[in-house]
Amino acid sequence: MIGREFTKLDWDDLRHFLALAQSGTLLGAAKQLGVEHATISRRVSSLEASLGRKLVDRRGRRIVLTSEGEQVARHAALVAAQTAAIEQLGRSSATELRGHVRISAPPALSSVLLAKPIAAVRRSHPGVEVTLVGEKRLASLNRREADIAVRMSRPEDGDYAIVKLGETSFHLYASKTYLETVPPSDWTFIGYDETMNTSPQQLRLMELAAGRPIAVRSSVLEFQAATASLGAGVVMLPDFAVLESGGLQRIETEHILTREIWLVVHSDIKDVPSVRVVVDALKNALGEVVRSVGGEAVNSKRT
Repeated sequence: MIGREFTKLDWDDLRHFLALAQSGTLLGAAKQLGVEHATISRRVSSLEASLGRKLVDRRGRRIVLTSEGEQVARHAALVAAQTAAIEQLGRSSATELRGHVRISAPPALSSVLLAKPIAAVRRSHPGVEVTLVGEKRLASLNRREADIAVRMSRPEDGDYAIVKLGETSFHLYASKTYLETVPPSDWTFIGYDETMNTSPQQLRLMELAAGRPIAVRSSVLEFQAATASLGAGVVMLPDFAVLESGGLQRIETEHILTREIWLVVHSDIKDVPSVRVVVDALKNALGEVVRSVGGEAVNSKRT
């Protein structure tokens, strides 16, 4: 555009646009950055105004990048990668145990298993700040959405240092009164909501229910355990969760389900002091609860 005055780019505008390009929705980008979706929209509009170009085509909830938007997204991804590399260089060179560490973990693990080790880190290393995000989705370590991930499946791709922490078994539980008063043919079940329909534990629960109703559903494991202890039905829980949930009695049946627990950290930052102390705390604490398998760290570098 001849005669148009160029406006200096705001990196925050570019960062918000990149999150939108990666997630494809305003809500997804907002969740990735921890902001309101209106902030994403405002930042993207600001970037479009600065460049004098239309970058996104808004079609309902989905966002489609224009050809120029795709070009900007590619360049923004390179800038973000270089910025992350510089940030990690600063963290790696630090000799003092200071810094911020972000952990991603499934909600069930977050609430039951991770509070104790994180509190221990804060007591021993007050300069280390920790953010724990309990989420069902797998955060991208490559995009630095998290520094450490605790997962119930082994990642298949990426340059990661991976430790198998152990395994946890799942069993059916119910209150003593429920088991004494309700015959198995009339049992109702407590399970996850539809967002977890494809999870191994939900699939196994539906198999065991064998047509009997799953009458209470929740994405919150503590709620499932609490309603079961109050006589609302039969629930399938990881055994470690029952330590925090009184009033439940295990139903002795055939083997139900076993899932592995993995700790994952990107190879670029595994030796950063602040990350290392958090990793060690998680390994030690979780090893006390889940059945240890003696796993050692291994590198997974796949393309």
